[in-house]
Amino acid sequence: MTDRQTGRMRRARRGIAGLASLAPVAVTRRRVTAEASAGSAVPGPLREAGATDASRSAGSASAGRDVFRDVDRFHHAMLAGAFMGLSPISLLGAWQDWLLHLSLAPGKQAELALKGLEKIQRFRGFLASAAADPAGRAACITPLPQDRRFDHPGWQSLPFSAMSQSFLLWQQWWHNATTGIPGVSRKHERLVEFYARQLLDMVSPSNFAATNPEVIERTMKEGGANFAAGLQNLLADLADQSDGRADAMTEAFRPGREVAVTPGDVIFRNELIELIQYRPATGAVKAEPVLIVPAWIMKYYILDLSPQNSLIRHLVGQGFTVFCISWRNPGREQREVSFDDYRQMGPMAALDAVQAITGSARVHAVGYCLGGTLLSVAAAAMARDGDDRLATLTLFAAQVDFDEPGELGLFIDESQLTLLEDVMWSEGYLDQRRMAGAFQMLRSRDLVWSRIVASYLLGDRPEVNDLMAWNADATRMPYRMHSEYLRRFFLDNDLAQGRFRVGGRAVHLEDVRVPVFAVATETDHVAPWRSVFKLVHLLDTDVDFVLTNGGHNAGIVSEPGHPHRAFRLLGHRDGQPHPDPDGWMAETPKQPGSWWPAWTGWLSAHSAGPVAPPPVGREDAGYPPLCDAPGLYVLQP
Repeated sequence: MTDRQTGRMRRARRGIAGLASLAPVAVTRRRVTAEASAGSAVPGPLREAGATDASRSAGSASAGRDVFRDVDRFHHAMLAGAFMGLSPISLLGAWQDWLLHLSLAPGKQAELALKGLEKIQRFRGFLASAAADPAGRAACITPLPQDRRFDHPGWQSLPFSAMSQSFLLWQQWWHNATTGIPGVSRKHERLVEFYARQLLDMVSPSNFAATNPEVIERTMKEGGANFAAGLQNLLADLADQSDGRADAMTEAFRPGREVAVTPGDVIFRNELIELIQYRPATGAVKAEPVLIVPAWIMKYYILDLSPQNSLIRHLVGQGFTVFCISWRNPGREQREVSFDDYRQMGPMAALDAVQAITGSARVHAVGYCLGGTLLSVAAAAMARDGDDRLATLTLFAAQVDFDEPGELGLFIDESQLTLLEDVMWSEGYLDQRRMAGAFQMLRSRDLVWSRIVASYLLGDRPEVNDLMAWNADATRMPYRMHSEYLRRFFLDNDLAQGRFRVGGRAVHLEDVRVPVFAVATETDHVAPWRSVFKLVHLLDTDVDFVLTNGGHNAGIVSEPGHPHRAFRLLGHRDGQPHPDPDGWMAETPKQPGSWWPAWTGWLSAHSAGPVAPPPVGREDAGYPPLCDAPGLYVLQP
């Protein structure tokens, strides 16, 4: 706990002990602040002196309630640290729902008992077959396609084959035990199944040196040197974690040196953004510029990594004038910045700058992840208000309907949000490192346990690439904005339901009429592709939808020439019958290669030109070049 948090806790404790004396002081402070904000000529203390007994009593009660609430907030913040940021009440409620309904389902109990006996019989048959003919035995259960824990040949021999087979059977039984219980709410069922899977993954035989044949083989071959290397890796990771540093190996990919090196200039800066304009690489350009709005949960250079896989460099090379927002990494001083502040000081301010510099009446707007959600809100508000500055709208792995947000939605309910809000309240922001645990749990098999085995048992260090280095470059989210985002989108789904308000009035996605290009990735655990596909149903306009292989980030960083890349393309026209996502996927063959050329071709088809490149910045319009890209905000720790 920081000195600032400790001080707040001490004040809260004093408030409980002496609430009667503390409350009037708190009331006076609040009134002085409110009157100063309103520009009152009468000092707050003078007004307090003339206040009625009733107003004093009401103020004291209000201050008392605030003191008690502050105590709850500090308690929740400490609780979050003990439970890895997860609400124990949320977890308890899910397990209680599962256990009580299972206890009242004798049919399900009998089914589970029968399945358990069947699996025991299958395992006994496997052991008998393996003992009689080790070379010709057949596995009684095979791992899921994405489960690579037992790929090493050593797992095919006894006793390791028996360990892996029994574990997989046990894992399958627990899946049956946590799903299909009559009466359990859908969310609680998914939560219980998810955490049962996490607990089982912890005790997988692949995680322990004595039961992992690959570790045993490496130990015998290297005489235990792998454990010495693993210890060094562990100590280095602990030192980096205690210092709050990213992995030291990521220093090989520094913004402005090895990554984020596409030539450009920062031509605008406000409290939240720097706007980068990239220098032209062609003699002529398309008439309509491209404005990119990345997510503020990550630094913008995911789209400008190394030169060979930079989407921004690719766009510039295709003859587009490209602008990109670089979000500030907020601190405590931005704690009260709202979601609408991000809209106004982000895409709306950037649009003004882009038009002032280029003189173009229309702009191609591109949003990635949360930036796509924000851009969708901005586009709907613009359509409602008759602002026709958008030529097209492109959304990368961006959700607008959060009814099915995937496994990330498991961490979103009233109890969990209250806990998270109190953590953010105590610090003024949410550090992405606090979210890292949740994201890693979604793919713990690959992101946690396989790394532990490789780094600490085998003594290996994976080769760091630019994408991994970028992922370690954590950012923060302001308290107020992130609270609004989680509640209004994830929890209440206000945007898709037509309840989200901008400027005091609701916005509606169906008002957006510009052509839309949407990209989803097959294995996205942040914005599941079926959720992104809902754009086809929600928007009353032409939507070209791409489903590419890869995950939330790797599927977007999919440059031409990237091996093993493929995508499916849907050209849905307004007024056509809406396809079912799974039926469309089954019927649509994959196209080999990157989807980038398909997108730039679509942009070109909705562009005019060629025209001469616009100037970089425009001093007479108030947008002089301030510094070279990548700017200052991206370098903020």
